[in-house]
Amino acid sequence: MAAPDNSEDSGGLVARSTEGDNAEPLTISEISAALKRTVEDRFGFVRLRGELSGVKRAASGHLYCALKDEKAVIDGVMWRGNAGRLAFVPEDGLEVIASGKLTTYPGRSKYQIVIDSLEIAGEGALLALLEKTRKRLEAEGLFARERKRALPFLPRTIGVVTSPTGSVIRDILHRLADRFPSHVLVWPVLVQGQGSAEQVAQAIRGFSGLSGDNGIPRPDLVIVARGGGSIEDLWSFNEEILVRAIAECTIPVISAVGHETDTTLADHAADRRAPTPTAAAEMAVPVRADLAATVAGFANRQRRAVYRPIELGRERLEARVRRMPRPEQLLQPQAQRLDELSERLRRALIDRSAGGREKLAGLSARLSPHVLERGLRDGQRRLQSARLVPTLVTRPLAQKREGLDALWRLASQFHPEKPLERGYAIVRDLDGAALTRKAAAEKHAAMRLQFADGVLEVTQGGAPAPRRKPKPQAAKPVPKQDDLFG
Repeated sequence: MAAPDNSEDSGGLVARSTEGDNAEPLTISEISAALKRTVEDRFGFVRLRGELSGVKRAASGHLYCALKDEKAVIDGVMWRGNAGRLAFVPEDGLEVIASGKLTTYPGRSKYQIVIDSLEIAGEGALLALLEKTRKRLEAEGLFARERKRALPFLPRTIGVVTSPTGSVIRDILHRLADRFPSHVLVWPVLVQGQGSAEQVAQAIRGFSGLSGDNGIPRPDLVIVARGGGSIEDLWSFNEEILVRAIAECTIPVISAVGHETDTTLADHAADRRAPTPTAAAEMAVPVRADLAATVAGFANRQRRAVYRPIELGRERLEARVRRMPRPEQLLQPQAQRLDELSERLRRALIDRSAGGREKLAGLSARLSPHVLERGLRDGQRRLQSARLVPTLVTRPLAQKREGLDALWRLASQFHPEKPLERGYAIVRDLDGAALTRKAAAEKHAAMRLQFADGVLEVTQGGAPAPRRKPKPQAAKPVPKQDDLFG
């Protein structure tokens, strides 16, 4: 419909309606609502491909962003419910496909897309996001080689984080039973889809937080396992929350995600990567039969090491015994000499007995009563002729007496109380101990002075000494010399 011709009144100040004009002026709200209905009816569902820009998550949980290509930009909003179900973390520069509906925002006269779902645009974009995340986490040191810990040689308890219904847990349990039966704790989780990364991270932190005090043993080793799949199926193990949980775990972790050709960020963060879940079980424990054989081999080596010196010593001893002469050969000269000496002894005894017999016969001939009586008479005459001279006894006694008198005079001269007769005195304390130093005397308030004729008690200040009952002293015996001749 052509616009009415208001050329005559175009310069008027007040708006007037013309004849035949049935178009009433619309308010801003009315036109905004009309535009909103038109856009939403026409574009009720669209899929847009573009690059994310200005990604921002509000405190309310809503996600705000912009989609752009080389020539145009459109704003987008994703409400909290849909944003919480995203399988990846939106970042600037990531190429995505957004599904939703177009609408307008009357407050700013803008149109935007209300996003219901957000997907990464192709595997190339997904790999680009993966590489970007890997470089960022690697720069933080989460994949550093020096952070890797050695696996325990023989873990008592093994924690397994995986789906409880898949074939992975059966393969792990079967392999552990074949190699070395161990106590296994299974933490059931989702390994694919929405919320799987959070569940796996929570399970890893749960194992790490066990103390063993509540009856549940703390694992010595944790295995994070999942079967093979596409990159989308394994994407949960590339999530940052799961990678950080593995890096922060205080228990050594084996990552067994996918097949041998599948690689995730969880493999980089784990202490050891296993190509398959079965290989993870093989890494976790040794073969019991091999271990028993090794121990038996060590025991045999120990036994041989113990017995080998004994065997060598026996061989050396036997060799030396063979080189030694026989005992009868060593004793032949001595046996011959013994025979000779025995013969000589026999002849000597015969000769000695014959000579003794002859001597005894000669002595017995001279031994007669007449000879004995004559010897007795000679002894009696010599005894009678011998005289006892007194000087032989008195002279030694006189000499001994003179020596004793000299010792007595010397002892009397050096008696400690002898100087008292010449005016000296002995200073004693009240207990009778002699005081020979001034410093010792100054320590006593009262003292005793012993003179030749008695004892005087004095004090240092001149006051009379306090009376103390003297201790009874045993009378000193005066040595007296006895007369040797009574």
